[in-house]
Parts: sequence; structure tokens; C-alpha cells
Amino acid sequence: MANLIYATNVSLDGYMEDENGNLEWSISGDEEFAFWTDFQRSIGTYLYGRRLYESMVYWETASAKPGDQPEVMREFAQIWRAAEKIVYSRTLEAVSSARTRLEREFDPDAIRRLKESEEADITIGGTELAGQAMSAGLVDEYHLLLNPIVLGGGKRALPDNLLMRLELLGERRFRSGIVHLHYRVIV
Repeated sequence: MANLIYATNVSLDGYMEDENGNLEWSISGDEEFAFWTDFQRSIGTYLYGRRLYESMVYWETASAKPGDQPEVMREFAQIWRAAEKIVYSRTLEAVSSARTRLEREFDPDAIRRLKESEEADITIGGTELAGQAMSAGLVDEYHLLLNPIVLGGGKRALPDNLLMRLELLGERRFRSGIVHLHYRVIV
């Protein structure tokens, strides 16, 4: 059975986007990029909201030729292309990557069945989509990369009115000041 994992960069005050929808504040040096690449190796399926998919689809055509990109970026692109992807959107007309399907509605029962049928873990991204999964009790683990910045507003990384108990499974500090926190939901 697969775990459903929510993994995101987050500001110290709990936002994953600033008030303008900008993500450029998050630090993504070589050490953090290598971490995310290693993290992706165990993922078999990505569940995306429209906006996150539109930013991640870059990896579908990112060059795999040696010398065009650093090795860790080529590895990330290969891992991303090999995984299944499900995009949840009412407005996206079509997907533009292989191994990708479009769903118009989030169905908690379909996600439960997917978790039961998959061996490799599943990630969920996009705060609205992830919030629906959290509210339905579907998310098993959280990987938060806490960035040393206060945004003061924007899109919250975790939804309001949600109570859950978590167990800390691990933490890691990066040279940049980012702290990775890995939690499991206590049932």
C-alpha cells in the first residue's frame, strides 16, 4: 500500500506562495535540489492541481543531454517523466506530458483505491488539492522544507480548521538555513 505524501516549501509563517502567487522566495540551491531529487526516487505517482502541473510540466521537455544541465537536474527530469501524473482541474483543456491523465473532480474514494493498489508512494501538490486530501484524512506523511523567510501573507501551505496529530520522523538542516521536517499522521 502506498503512502500519500504532501511535500512543499513553506515560509516560517506558514505560506507556500507570497501574496502575488510568487514562489521565487524559496531557496533552491544545489543541496536542496539534490534533496528533492533523492526524495522523488520513491514516488510512483504525482497528484497535481492545475497551477503546480503547469510549472512542473517543464520537466517533460527538459534536456537529458549530458552537458545541457547539471546531472542532478537530468536525474530529476528522468524521474519525473517516468512517474504517473494525475492533474485535477476544471479549466485545463488538455495535458501536455506523457503518462498523465486529467481529472475534473477530486474523488476521495478514487484516491483511497489508488493508495491501496500502488506500491510506490504518491505525492500530492497544490494547496487546494492537498487541502481536500487532508480534510478527507488521506494524507499519511508531510515533508515540509521550512524556509528562513517571513512572507506576511499569501497562500497558506496548510488549510485552516484542520486538526491532526503528527509524529516527527526526521529532520535535516541545510547550509542555507532551510530545515526539512518529516512527519507522519498519527491515527
